[in-house]
Amino acid sequence: MGPNGQGKTNLLEAIYYLEIFRSFRGAPDEQLVRFGEEVFRVEGRIAGADGSERTVAAAFQRRGKRKKVSVMGTEAERFADAIGGVGVTIFSPSDVGVVAGSPGERRRFLDILLSLAVPSYLPALQRFRQALVRRNALLRKGAPPLQVAVWNEGLATSGSRVVAARRHWVAEHEEAFRERYEEIAGGQSGVLGYEPSFVLPENAGDVMRLADAFRTELDRVAEREQRRGMTLVGPHRDDLRFSLATEAGPLDLRTYGSGGQQRTAAIALRMVEADTIRASREQDPVILLDDAFAELDAERSARILAWIERQPGQVILTAPKASDVEVRGGSLPRWTIQGGEITPG
Repeated sequence: MGPNGQGKTNLLEAIYYLEIFRSFRGAPDEQLVRFGEEVFRVEGRIAGADGSERTVAAAFQRRGKRKKVSVMGTEAERFADAIGGVGVTIFSPSDVGVVAGSPGERRRFLDILLSLAVPSYLPALQRFRQALVRRNALLRKGAPPLQVAVWNEGLATSGSRVVAARRHWVAEHEEAFRERYEEIAGGQSGVLGYEPSFVLPENAGDVMRLADAFRTELDRVAEREQRRGMTLVGPHRDDLRFSLATEAGPLDLRTYGSGGQQRTAAIALRMVEADTIRASREQDPVILLDDAFAELDAERSARILAWIERQPGQVILTAPKASDVEVRGGSLPRWTIQGGEITPG
């Protein structure tokens, strides 16, 4: 508990940092260093359900922008090998940007979640981004089409794996999203969908067929890409769609949804994320809620609290004042934060 600006979000950000070694808000590392300091370091001890304990730590030095990550005291050679070591889902007021913001925010959500839940996803995403950077550089400087096309194979091979994983996750969880949305909204149905940048084959789970469709589309738009100086097809152009089910058909929440409806969709999405992490890790995630009831009516807040009550894992909530969160009759352990200092009570 604590007034705004005292450090509640910083606490949750420090915990989540040990999951992906980046700010959940997308802030650069240098902005996370305390004013007047050159370095930050955060360390967490994670207790397993079997009684085991492991330590994860991360440090960043502003000068030279040097970052170091260690697990059980041993420095990780690659950050990718250490991500997901905590198992965390965070609910934040900024989540509404995933629903109402730019497509880039929705792709970032998918990339983080699938990097944590699908072991092969992050390597494929990294290879795709490397090919995309080189291909775009050639397009920007007006290189001959044959030079640009050299990168088509790498783009299609890695990009098709990214698209296949995203599409599979959405198809597998669209029903859970609908249920979560209905649970919070008290009956209204939310719809989750995936919008690729090119027409997928009928069996889009077949990565080879998907890659063939990707190559065909790259050939089709090659002339337009030369004029625009950028790659126009691929997972970097895909999007998630959030809709409200109505009698007249799906209603786009980004364009027509109220603030409460958009917030409901964002929370439902995080609930599905928690389910995904639980299933992929076979452990209960640590759930962080940063003033999660802002801009929600009392009924929706009560339904979210009911969901929180059912979670078997650890839950950490923040709120400006105690009356904002009534869980278990006020019997939960409480801390107060003031000026970045945390004290019991």
